[in-house]
Amino acid sequence: MMKKFPPIQKILEAYTAIADGHVKLQDGQAAVTSSNEVKTYTVTFKDGIYTSNDNATYWQGYAGYPILAVLLLQGKLPFNQELAQQFKNVNWNQVNQEYKRNYAKAASAVMEDKGIDQDKATAEMNKVADELKNLNITIKRGSLRPPKKLPASK
Repeated sequence: MMKKFPPIQKILEAYTAIADGHVKLQDGQAAVTSSNEVKTYTVTFKDGIYTSNDNATYWQGYAGYPILAVLLLQGKLPFNQELAQQFKNVNWNQVNQEYKRNYAKAASAVMEDKGIDQDKATAEMNKVADELKNLNITIKRGSLRPPKKLPASK
């Protein structure tokens, strides 16, 4: 079982990653590109052990959105395709900075901005979070350090 759980709003970030086609699932690993397309994270999975080099997983020790996105695509968590589509093209990096990492406020602002039914979205997040709590998986820091922001191209 997991020791630490992510903020529930990270599920929405995973939805955006999937809706935007930022998750490339391969055998035993996945490449997940950030919402602002500046970084690509590596998620590995084998025998119920998931690792990632995103900041949340690496530094905070909970499943960051790249791992959540992989679990959703693997069918280990319930995935609402219709809701995910509503979170297409959200730059979570920017929104989370704007709301100083207050993920609840950030998610609320995005839903308001996009006209998404917050009650429906919250019910879906709770459903996914409940399943996550029952998943028998281990989350570990990836062997790779979190990627640095790429220098701006000239």
